[in-house]
Amino acid sequence: MVPPDPPAVADPQAPAPAPPSSPIQTRGDLPAVAEAPHSATEQARTTPHGGALAALALGALGVVYGDIGTSPLYAFKECFTGHHGVEPTPDNVLGVLSLVFWAMTFVVTFKYLSFVMRADNRGEGGILALQALVSRKDPNRRGRMVLLLLGLFGAALLYGDGVITPAISVLSAVEGVAVAAPALTPLVVPLTVLLLAGLFLIQRSGTARVGAVFGPIMLVWFAVIGALGVHGILRDPSVLVAVNPVHAVRFFGQNGGHGFLVLGAVVLCITGGEALYADMGHFGKRPIRLAWLTVAMPALMLNYFGQGALLLHEPAARENPFYLLAPSWALYPLIGLATLATIVASQALISGAFSLTHQAVQLGYCPRVTVKHTSTTEMGQIYIPEVNWAIGGACIALVLGFRSSSNLAAAYGIAVTGTMSITTLLFHRVMRDIWRWPRWQSWPLTVAFLAVDLSFFGANVVKIEEGGWFPIVAAIVVFAFMSTWKRGRALLAAMLRDAGLPLELFLADVARRKPLRVSGTAIFLTSNLGSAPPVMLHHLKHNKVLHERVILVSVLTEEVPAVPEPERVVSRDLGFGFFQVVAHYGFMEQPNIPALLESLATREGAGARLEVKPLEVSYYLGRETLLATGSASLATWRKKLFIIMSRNSATASAFFGLPPNRVVELGAQIQL
Repeated sequence: MVPPDPPAVADPQAPAPAPPSSPIQTRGDLPAVAEAPHSATEQARTTPHGGALAALALGALGVVYGDIGTSPLYAFKECFTGHHGVEPTPDNVLGVLSLVFWAMTFVVTFKYLSFVMRADNRGEGGILALQALVSRKDPNRRGRMVLLLLGLFGAALLYGDGVITPAISVLSAVEGVAVAAPALTPLVVPLTVLLLAGLFLIQRSGTARVGAVFGPIMLVWFAVIGALGVHGILRDPSVLVAVNPVHAVRFFGQNGGHGFLVLGAVVLCITGGEALYADMGHFGKRPIRLAWLTVAMPALMLNYFGQGALLLHEPAARENPFYLLAPSWALYPLIGLATLATIVASQALISGAFSLTHQAVQLGYCPRVTVKHTSTTEMGQIYIPEVNWAIGGACIALVLGFRSSSNLAAAYGIAVTGTMSITTLLFHRVMRDIWRWPRWQSWPLTVAFLAVDLSFFGANVVKIEEGGWFPIVAAIVVFAFMSTWKRGRALLAAMLRDAGLPLELFLADVARRKPLRVSGTAIFLTSNLGSAPPVMLHHLKHNKVLHERVILVSVLTEEVPAVPEPERVVSRDLGFGFFQVVAHYGFMEQPNIPALLESLATREGAGARLEVKPLEVSYYLGRETLLATGSASLATWRKKLFIIMSRNSATASAFFGLPPNRVVELGAQIQL
């Protein structure tokens, strides 16, 4: 099924994509991209068996479960030492353990693994993929806009999560030094800063080699923390009674409002839940579920219960029950292993931020950025310098500003719980609009999910003054940037379209006037299929010539992760030496115009055959100078912000893989 208004991406520097409805309505007889079933590769990935399943599950341990897997370093501790912690009495310890057990069971196992992961956008997960899936199924413009805004703000919250996770994870691991040698406490923050700086410095070289050991490192980590948990439980097996939810209910009854606020710390044990869904496209559902049920969840539960057993006998251990659970001889090796595990967790979040930004660019929510592919075999392994240094600088600033994992924990929960709530709302639309579930099936699930999500969110709201303001401010800033870019591009596209000339009239004028034609091929990138590109009109007006062959290229981004190769491109002969090429890409794909054009000579079923010789091609791009003095319906500050973003956007030649020595740019001033 064709989405009613997929965003278009086809830009020389400033010609923005046409408004959402334009590309579909002006395609004429060009076939649209169908919503094809999963490819054989995708089906094999989602239903692996034997060794392949084990290998994917091991990889999922390293990438998917790094965040939630390192939560025992700080989550349980915060329930008793944080800003709203409770005293480690036996009843409170059992109550908190019961909350941890049922939070992980309900949110991770029941909500995400059993239901949300079923809502895939052709194999891909994540909040932008979910947003694209549900918004194109909603024919109501207002409802679609609400879904777009929800998904956009959820994506903005994920950036806040991506900044806090490396900071709190690495800092909590290094804090073990203070447990082993209290005299070294002043070195905790400097060591954390050095580790984070090194982590972000190595991003440019790619993570293929390091990524190969992610899974084994996390497997060892889970084995060790599980063994530590068993060691603690054997000291007092009675702690296992906490699996009874009565202890959680009794905890709220005894502590009242204070007990509710403890949920703000309990949520730290499920902070990686959203990663299960976001990384679904990398590993598939079965490996992620297998890794959780057989390794990650048992190890985490054992460790939390082991920490609980320790507190039952040594309440003073609440200052750092994770490290105090270990024998003294194992403390330094455990610190080293924890540091490795938190680096793995941080790497997963950093790579996720790269992937999220790439999706945002393709969907038209973010300016073009510098995308560097760090692997010749894996398409998804990319490096984006702008995102890397922004997140790296923010992480180091957080460590220097908050200086302890307890202080950072106050800032953590808002982003996670906000994203979880938005995912639930979008998932409700999947149940109603796509799966066509009746109300009696969809609403109970939605209410149950939201009740838990909003409870955690409410418990974190009180921590805004203590640090929760950071992810909110970060999300608002990112949301302002993304929404301004989307709105500004739509307004600019409308202005360029209104100032343009219908393609049919232009071709008729060329046939009548017969302008001078010179040898070679000129390629013009355009986002509006029905109009002559402004840069081509500009070129003809000032240079008085056209090339013997002119190719108009439009790159349309569909609201699916990847477009099947047979449906990649369509070309047609417009007559008079003009050709139109329309290429379709998914939001997980990276366009390469020269490679695409080269394939037209041999591609079957793509329409008109074209043989493009690289040394005879000139790419014409427009570079508009934007002025905030026009009458566009956009606040002045947003106009100025959009102009700044446009100026700092990566060049179209780099983004689309154009050879720099074959590119000609023509400038113009536009009042926005």
